[in-house]
Amino acid sequence: MTGAFFQNFLMISDIKTVIFLVVLVALFFLIHILYHKKHMDFAVVVLIGTGLGLLLGLAIQVVAGFPDSPMDVTFVSETTTWFGMVGNGYINLIKMIVVPLVMISILQVIINMQQGKTMGSLVKKTLIVTMGMVAVSAVTGILVGLLFGVGKDSTAAAAGDATAKDITPVATTIKNLIPGNIVEAMVNANIIGLVIFSAFLGLAIWWINHENVEDAKPLYDFINAAHKAMINMALLILDYMPWAVTALLANTIAQRGLSSILEVGKFIVALYVAAVIQFCIQLILIGAHGMNPIVYMKKSFATMLMAFTSRSSVGCLPMTIETLTKKLGVNQGTASFVAGFGTTAGMQGCAGIFPSLLIIYVCNVTGTPIDVTMIIMTIFVVTIGSLGIAGIPGTATMAASVALSGVGMASQFSMVSPILAIDPIIDMPRTMLNVTGSLTNALVVDKYMGTFDEKAYNDMSASNTPSKTK
Repeated sequence: MTGAFFQNFLMISDIKTVIFLVVLVALFFLIHILYHKKHMDFAVVVLIGTGLGLLLGLAIQVVAGFPDSPMDVTFVSETTTWFGMVGNGYINLIKMIVVPLVMISILQVIINMQQGKTMGSLVKKTLIVTMGMVAVSAVTGILVGLLFGVGKDSTAAAAGDATAKDITPVATTIKNLIPGNIVEAMVNANIIGLVIFSAFLGLAIWWINHENVEDAKPLYDFINAAHKAMINMALLILDYMPWAVTALLANTIAQRGLSSILEVGKFIVALYVAAVIQFCIQLILIGAHGMNPIVYMKKSFATMLMAFTSRSSVGCLPMTIETLTKKLGVNQGTASFVAGFGTTAGMQGCAGIFPSLLIIYVCNVTGTPIDVTMIIMTIFVVTIGSLGIAGIPGTATMAASVALSGVGMASQFSMVSPILAIDPIIDMPRTMLNVTGSLTNALVVDKYMGTFDEKAYNDMSASNTPSKTK
C-alpha cells in the first residue's frame, strides 16, 4: 500500500500495521467480554488491560527488531499513531471535564459550608502536609541517588541537545497562580487558579444566602444539581478505562528504543526504587493516622493503574476525587481541594524524587562534590520549586530545570538528554506517586479536619466499579 493516501492520510501502508490494529481490536473485545459479560471486578479488568498493553508493546518491539529509533520504522510509527488516538483521546476526554468538575465541586463545597474559617483551616493543613511530603520525597531521591551512584561511570557526560526551560522566580510563579483572566486559567488548566476563583465565587453566593435565602435558592439548586451531573459524567468516562490503559501502555513501550533504555538503566532502576520507597512512606503515614494501608491499596488500585498508564495527574483528577469520596470516606470539600492542589503543586514524583535524583546524577557526571550544603540546598530548592508544576505529561522537565538552576547547574542541563529521551518510561512511576500523594495527603488532611468517615473507609463492600446513576 503506497501513495500519500495510505502513507500520510490513513497511516496504514504496511501489512504489519493492519495486523497489530486487528490485535488491538481483538484485545478490546476480550476486555469487553471479561468486563460486561463475565462481570469481572473493575480493578482486575484494568490490571488485565495493563498486562495486555505491556505484552502488545513488547510484541511490536520484537517484530521491529528492537530498533534504536522505533519511530523511524514505518509500521511502528503508523501503529502508535492509531494507538495514540485511542489512549490519548481517552485522556483528552477526561481532561475535558476537569475544569467544570473542579469549579463546580469547589462551589458546591463553599456554599454548603457553615463558617468561612473552615476554608482557612483546610488551606493551612493542606499546605503543611503537601509541602512536608515533598521535602520527604526530595530526601528519598537524594538517598537513593547516592546509594545507586547514578551518573558515575556514565557515558552520558557528553553534551546533548536538551535545553533548559525558562526559569521563573518562585514569587512570580506563586503570583501567576492567581488568575488575572479566568478563561486563560481554564485554557492553561491552572487548577489552583480555578480553585481560588471558585472559592471567592462560592463565598459570594454563600453571602447572598446569608442575607436572603430566597434570592440564593436558584443558584444553590443549580450548583447542587450540576455537581451531581458532573460526578455522573466523570463516572461514565472512567468506565472506559480498561480499554484505554491497553492502548496507552502499548503505545509507550512500542515508542521506546531498547538501546536508549539500557544507556540510562541505572537511573531508571533508581527512580523506580525511590518511587517504591516513597510509596511505602505514604503507607506508613496512613497507618500512623489510624488507617489500614491494605484497605487503602485495595480501594485505590484502579486509580494507581490509571495514573501509571496515563502519565497525567490532571487526567486522573476526576478518578482521584471519586476514589477519595466514594471509597475512602473523605469529605467532598477536602477531596476536591487537596486533590486539585496536588495537580499543580507538591507532586512527590515529578517535582520531588525526579529532580533530586537528577541533581545527584549531574553532580556525579561533572564530579561536583555532594556535601551537606549541596544536600540541604537540593531539599530546599526542590520543595519550593514544586509549586506551580502543572500535572500533565512532560512537566517534570520544568521541575528539573528549576532544580538544576536553583543549585547553580543550569549550564549542565544538556547532560540530561539521555534521561529525557526515555521520559515516558520514568514518567509512569512518577505520575503514580503524584496521584497516590494526593490520595494520602487528602486522607491525612481530612483526618485533621475531623470530617473523615472511618466507617466508610473500612467498608470493603464499596465496589471498585464506577457506579453510574442509571
